[in-house]
Amino acid sequence: MLNISDNNLNKKINLARFKSSQKVFHQRYYKHFNRFLLAFTFIGFIVLFLPWTQTISGKGYLTTRNPEHRPQTIQSPIPGRIEKWYVQEGDYVKKGDTILFISEVKNEYFDPNLINRTGDQIKAKSMAVTSYQGKVKSLNTQIAALNSERRLKLEQAKNKLVQSKLKVQSDSIDLEAARTNISIAERQYNRIVQLENEGLKSVTDMEEKKLKLQETQAKLISQENKLLASKNEVINAAVEINRVQAEYTDKISKAESDMFTAQSNQFDSEAQVTKLENEYTNYEIRSAMYYIRAPQSGYINKAIQVGIGETFKEGDKLVGIMPSDFEMAVETYVQPIDLPLLHLGDKVRIQFDGWPAIVFSGWPNVSYGTYGGKVIAIETFISNNGKYRVLLVPDPEDHAWPEDIRVGSGANTLALLEDVPIWFELWRQLNGFPPNYYQPVDVMAQSEKK
Repeated sequence: MLNISDNNLNKKINLARFKSSQKVFHQRYYKHFNRFLLAFTFIGFIVLFLPWTQTISGKGYLTTRNPEHRPQTIQSPIPGRIEKWYVQEGDYVKKGDTILFISEVKNEYFDPNLINRTGDQIKAKSMAVTSYQGKVKSLNTQIAALNSERRLKLEQAKNKLVQSKLKVQSDSIDLEAARTNISIAERQYNRIVQLENEGLKSVTDMEEKKLKLQETQAKLISQENKLLASKNEVINAAVEINRVQAEYTDKISKAESDMFTAQSNQFDSEAQVTKLENEYTNYEIRSAMYYIRAPQSGYINKAIQVGIGETFKEGDKLVGIMPSDFEMAVETYVQPIDLPLLHLGDKVRIQFDGWPAIVFSGWPNVSYGTYGGKVIAIETFISNNGKYRVLLVPDPEDHAWPEDIRVGSGANTLALLEDVPIWFELWRQLNGFPPNYYQPVDVMAQSEKK
């Protein structure tokens, strides 16, 4: 009762006659209550000095450690039209299993015998290359024969030139002999004339000497003609050498020109063969792309392109797949102010969505339903949400994560920092101070060494 009226009931009614008031309103009541307050104060004071683990909380989700094990979509590298589905959503497929079959939508690939006809073109061009190779070989043989014939002809012409020069020398000697003979014949004739005038020789002897002189003069003239003819032969031999050189140079140049033309055609045919082989390989690879296959073993999540006859462009997403074999990890985000407090290898407690847990952030040992994690990667560039991404993996020293958790589900994380007394943590929280900045022991040891 508030006893605010003038009628004071507590003065008119005696409460001591009730049993309940006798048990409550007595002197021992205050004594027990004071003892309780004293014990509570003492226990609370002791609790203030108990250790408390500072934490950094974060919100993230489950992912995989290896990027190739994360959910992915399958795209087609070529445009096409869906012809047939071989799987349904939720089916398990192995690596290489066919998911769907597509057909062409580009008119340059409509020909069903495109690959075979391209192969025939390759064979024809390969035969042309073989023919050009044979022609080049024949022309090389012809060039070698012409070079050999030119060498022989030049040797023959040079030998003839040498012979002509030797004949010139011989005719020159004969000319000198003829000149000597005519000199002798003239002297003899002059003596005979003188003796005939003196009456010592007959006219007959004089006429014989005169005849001999005339014969000697005729031989001299003949020998001069022979010498001139020999010189002409030398000139003709030199001209023949030049003619042979020019003739065979022309023949060899023409043969080489034909050979280079054949080689050019050969190289052009080889380039066309290579191009056709490239197209042939591209056609084969493209035909294999008509069957969309699973890149790895997993489960079909969702068919993005549906129906039969639906067309799509290259790079469009066709179906989503979740790999069946993966290593679980947690991707969480922390505030930039807390980033210097995290280090590789730090311990983290994780609470998965859908798994009941009783969490005491400062007493991880008494928390229930949380699982251990370890920091393996810290992003060096801020994410779009204004926080830094941290990747966590299961702690091998802690119990294993649940097997039924799925990639993409949420997770709350508590990064364990330094142990401090509870009074210090209360004082820090009341003042809004950040957790203590500290370095791991191995990092501090390395910095001291430096």
